[in-house]
Amino acid sequence: MKILKSISVLCMGFLLLACQANKQEEYKYEYLYKDLPFEMPRVQAPVFPNNKLSLSDVGGVPDGETLNTEAFAKGMSELSAKGGGTLVVPEGIWYTGPITFQSNINLHLEKGALILFSDDFDLYPLISTSFEGLETKRCQSPISGRNLENIAITGQGSINGSGGSWRPVKKGKVTEEQWKALLASGGVVEGGYYWFPTEGAHKGFLMSDMNVPTGDLTEEQWNEIKLFLRPVMVSFVECKNVLLQDVLFENSPSWNIHPLMCENVILDNLIIRNPSYAQNGDGLDLESCKNSIIVDCTFDVGDDGICIKSGKDEDGRKRGLPTENVIVDNCKVFKAHGGFVVGSEMSGGVKNISVTNCQFLGTDVGLRFKSRRGRGGVVENIYVSDIQMFNIATESFLFDLYYGGKSALESLVDGDETPVSEVIPSVDETTPVFRKIYVKNLTSRNARRAMFFNGLPEMNISDIHVENVTISSQIGAELVESKDISFKNVKIVPAEGPALILKNVQNMNVEGFTFPETLKEVVNISGEKSQNINLPASVKEDLVQNSSKSK
Repeated sequence: MKILKSISVLCMGFLLLACQANKQEEYKYEYLYKDLPFEMPRVQAPVFPNNKLSLSDVGGVPDGETLNTEAFAKGMSELSAKGGGTLVVPEGIWYTGPITFQSNINLHLEKGALILFSDDFDLYPLISTSFEGLETKRCQSPISGRNLENIAITGQGSINGSGGSWRPVKKGKVTEEQWKALLASGGVVEGGYYWFPTEGAHKGFLMSDMNVPTGDLTEEQWNEIKLFLRPVMVSFVECKNVLLQDVLFENSPSWNIHPLMCENVILDNLIIRNPSYAQNGDGLDLESCKNSIIVDCTFDVGDDGICIKSGKDEDGRKRGLPTENVIVDNCKVFKAHGGFVVGSEMSGGVKNISVTNCQFLGTDVGLRFKSRRGRGGVVENIYVSDIQMFNIATESFLFDLYYGGKSALESLVDGDETPVSEVIPSVDETTPVFRKIYVKNLTSRNARRAMFFNGLPEMNISDIHVENVTISSQIGAELVESKDISFKNVKIVPAEGPALILKNVQNMNVEGFTFPETLKEVVNISGEKSQNINLPASVKEDLVQNSSKSK
């Protein structure tokens, strides 16, 4: 009996050990792959050697005044020589210049740790890089790494890029008191509304096209406009196995986090902040990356919140690397030009994106897809579901194929209108394509316009499926130059005008469409190309205004 008891106890012990081992081996993000509508490998977090080193052990001083650039570099090098490990940033203010990563390093910020980047511009040399999808020069990023494997920034601390010293400011985005303070600080004002911190920054603006200088500049000319060439705060280029977890990233000189041509990227439980007036103050720009997870993150920024890119125009097409296989789940976006955004630099293509369980609370646009003639690229297989929006300043759901560099709200305030071309361009490699996009289970309250699909006549937005959607707005949904559209169980409650405005729309099927009974006009159809629009029986003929030739 004693032998049987011993065997029984031993078996139980093995079972417990096996259960614990299984728990340890459980994949944290497995729930994201349930019913995923495309094939995507499990993205694993990088694993690091047990080596640990504190910044304090390599001469670092967390007093907010001592420059710790050398301490960060020494810590990285010492750990790298041992095969990698964790560089610990203890409590305190770690004032520093640029931090350059090495492979197999986890930069871990303990509770109470703040990495504060210096605003001494001389610490950030000009380097060759990519910005807004084009090959160019910019100042070195506060945090950067290129051609690395297994890198991470983790912990409970904060990272501040001192972006206010770099950024220009538009008058309409700040209070009168803030504008007066900027003017009193010096700098240069362009056109009475656009403040630049230095003459060099202003000069760079005058010789640039959408933030990238044009022409062949000499080294002297590049240096003259150096302060215009604001860096992204976190730049990881051609890196594999990247983890950013639990940290606050804020106050970036330009974009906040920019993984470029990376593979296996995880952003988990981050807070990403910039002032609402931060010029080019994007939260995340995921560009030409493969296999990425963005989960449980909060964004409150000065430009686009979660943005997917893949290069711009000829440079992007030549690179030919799409952003593909991306899962976005349970993210919240407050102030931003767009909650979830694709483009406008999408010339290398975007495909296989899942966005679920997100909230957009006060953004300019909720779902924002943008491009223009000349970009090229194909955006397809985008799946968006279970989205909640509130107080959207312009459109809940937007396709803008005439993007001109402004936010949707700026374009609205400026009264911009879609340009009319006398000659329609032929379709070629420079024509952007948006197709196979699926949106379901979306609720938006208090938007200005329910939807705006503004396609190109030579290449319509196509194969768009909208299901189980409820939107209350000032203006209904407007679709222009769109085809093969499906609306199923869609409710639109406009304060004024028709619920559905269609211009040059082809092959649209509407089922289960709901609208206020008080509307005298529910659907307005116009345009020479409008045809094959199938409305449900609930939309009586006297509620439809049809001025198209196909009526």
